Amino acid sequence: MPAKKPRSLFRLTATITRAQFVGISICVFALLLAAWWIATANEWVRPLFLPSPPKVLARLGELAASGQLWQDASISIWRITVGFLISTAFALPIGVLIGCYKSWEAIVEPVVDFIRYMPVVAFVPLTILWTGTGDTQKYLIIWIGTFFQQVLLIMDNVKGVPWDFINLGRTLQMPERRILSRIVVPSAMPGIWDSLRISLGWAWTWLVVAELVAATSGMGYRITTAQRFFQTDLIIGYILLLGCFGLATDQAMKALGRRMFRYMAGR
Repeated sequence: MPAKKPRSLFRLTATITRAQFVGISICVFALLLAAWWIATANEWVRPLFLPSPPKVLARLGELAASGQLWQDASISIWRITVGFLISTAFALPIGVLIGCYKSWEAIVEPVVDFIRYMPVVAFVPLTILWTGTGDTQKYLIIWIGTFFQQVLLIMDNVKGVPWDFINLGRTLQMPERRILSRIVVPSAMPGIWDSLRISLGWAWTWLVVAELVAATSGMGYRITTAQRFFQTDLIIGYILLLGCFGLATDQAMKALGRRMFRYMAGR
């Protein structure tokens, strides 16, 4: 019998193991790091514009040893946590409500659609005027940048619940609040969790924007300070660190979602 051809990992509907997934991801990051290292080692780019990986790592090591890095990171992580939780606490019930009731959708969705197209950056001067430059302003920017998107994503997740599920609840003569709490929300929760995971990435972006413009602490503030003194190694180091934090939170939510929604493992 002729030997079977190995299946391509890039074939439509092809599946890969967890180990293959991790291996491919690590290889991609290794290639990007190698390209960066080669470009700086051969001086294809001036160090002022792109310092080498060892120089960036050395600067991060200095900041970690002095405690500055941990202080900046802890402040930014606290702000992102509080701001994102506030946004989610508002968006979750509103998204479920307008996803279930057309009348509420008519009241809320046009306003949400209208505001979500306004650039968040344009609100930064207003939020400074309203709340000053403290943490409240950071929470408000994160809320503006994520709340309206979350509402629409959660609405779509709720609308994806099959009508048969809802009709079953009515057949069992369940009151509407129990249909919402026992059927609609649990059925939509896997999709809602993915939507929250995606919107968390936006929250990181808007936090850094707020810290870049109006802050006296945090990672975004440190990047702005470094820019004044042409400390490119610090800027790139903090940008990479922000990427690591974002990737870590994303993968943590992914792993937690797999544990909470085991029945969706085949997706």
